[in-house]
Amino acid sequence: MNSQPLRIGLSARLLHTPPRELGFHGKTLQYLEQSLPHWIMNHGALVFMIPTLSQNAKVSRGAISVRDYVSALDGLVLQGGADVSPESYGEQPTRPEWAGDRTRDLFELELMWEFVIQHKPVLGICRGAQLINVACGGTLYQDISEQYPDAALHRDDTLYDGLHHAIEIVADSPLAAQFPNDRICRVNSIHHQAIKALGNDLTVEARALDDGVIEAIRWTGAGYMFGCQWHPELQSGFPDLLDSSPIIHAFLDAARPPKT
Repeated sequence: MNSQPLRIGLSARLLHTPPRELGFHGKTLQYLEQSLPHWIMNHGALVFMIPTLSQNAKVSRGAISVRDYVSALDGLVLQGGADVSPESYGEQPTRPEWAGDRTRDLFELELMWEFVIQHKPVLGICRGAQLINVACGGTLYQDISEQYPDAALHRDDTLYDGLHHAIEIVADSPLAAQFPNDRICRVNSIHHQAIKALGNDLTVEARALDDGVIEAIRWTGAGYMFGCQWHPELQSGFPDLLDSSPIIHAFLDAARPPKT
């Protein structure tokens, strides 16, 4: 008898002010870009978008709770999108365009910790990795080019996922065990913010080769929580980039219930 597919929750991106031509004037959109759910689905798991419960949501917390969602799912992927708000790590944005999405932060922080409480794995991608760091008490560079001396280029909107750079995986780390032949490798780079002060109970597992920007982190507490700054779901079309399969396999393995 075949086992049931894993059920993976994927946090929603938010669009608070949709372009008028979309026909949702004055409404908030919650959405997914297809690459990430397709990447997860290609490895045999079902994907469910988790809508945000915010203070102005039309859903009563008495009707549905974060705990209910987590109980129904096997793992969580925190995806990319808008900046993490500096308010979420005790700062004010140094520019208005870096204000981020505090509404999304608050919901995802609650969601993430509920998955941890229920002993279910969390995978953070790009913004998701940054949010894990903030959740553990860390901080971020609001903009790499302005706040990180001698930084290499980490985002180019004209290239998007075509901008690539080398990273170095930390020796003897769990990530190194997943990639035994890829100590130095190449990944995409689609971010202008990055981890500054590392959060509590986190360890660094990869850094950018040119400037040392943190590229992968792992929680050392009980359970599985890993974050990578690159987008593994967007690397399959580039043969010179790191194979993303071990990352999704490790996450899905952690999501499977123990055999009895």
